[in-house]
Amino acid sequence: MEQGDPRLIALFLDMLAAERGAARNTLIAYGQDLAQASGWLEGRLAVADAAALAVLAGHWAGLARASAARKASAVRQFLAFLAREGVRADDPGRDLAMPAMARPLPKTLDPRDVERLFTALAEKLDAEPENPRLLRLAALVELLYGSGLRATELVSLPRHAVRPGRGFLVLAGKGGKERLVPIGRRAEAAVTAHAALVPAQSRWLFPSRGRAGETHLTRLRLYQLLKGLAADAGIPPERVSPHVLRHAFATHLLEGGADLRTLQTLLGHADIATTQIYTHVASRALVELVNSRHPLGSG
Repeated sequence: MEQGDPRLIALFLDMLAAERGAARNTLIAYGQDLAQASGWLEGRLAVADAAALAVLAGHWAGLARASAARKASAVRQFLAFLAREGVRADDPGRDLAMPAMARPLPKTLDPRDVERLFTALAEKLDAEPENPRLLRLAALVELLYGSGLRATELVSLPRHAVRPGRGFLVLAGKGGKERLVPIGRRAEAAVTAHAALVPAQSRWLFPSRGRAGETHLTRLRLYQLLKGLAADAGIPPERVSPHVLRHAFATHLLEGGADLRTLQTLLGHADIATTQIYTHVASRALVELVNSRHPLGSG
């Protein structure tokens, strides 16, 4: 029995949430894209053929590449889902052209700039070793660069997320998926020093100081703190952000010999394709390895 687009789109979104752990924003965006495509095809997206998909491509032609690629991806996944579930016998979405995406390389920091950040922080702590704000800043920066946490993951860490001597924390990342995140000795020491000053009744490792620990530090405040530290270190503030430190963590690990699969696990990427934005770093490291280690490399 034929089912209408709204019902099938709802089932598809349920699958994304249940089986793939898709984030709420992703579900909203896909739902809107599919509803729009269904409207353009007068409610016949679920039975669309190649000609109908060409109509959709025409509607997407004037959009930014990122928007067009997302819409095309939503339709392709939806039609593939219908084919897998036996709702339709074919999958015309496989032939739907995806707009070419020129993915920019991630912004990062040179190791010397990272050292300047930590030097500026150390100088501040030497002058005020018991300043709670500086101890908090040290814990934040150590976790960002030492473990590659996302900004949201960092500010929302529970009060006892980092336990001395354990060497890792269990993190609920995108889509609610859990992963183990290694914690280095430096980061552990910084967090321990900061946590000793966090009120015992706080739910959060980094509670908001303005609301008696009822909520955690905001991402905006984290950005502000990092940009202030960058200015103190003589680095243009616009070059430093939580995401830049996360990319620095990844880039410097690859330069140190880590492989992409390991990096995928550490960063919490569901798809290795996301981690492959770092292949330029891995490729450069391989060239340097051949030149330095191969018997004919320096010849």
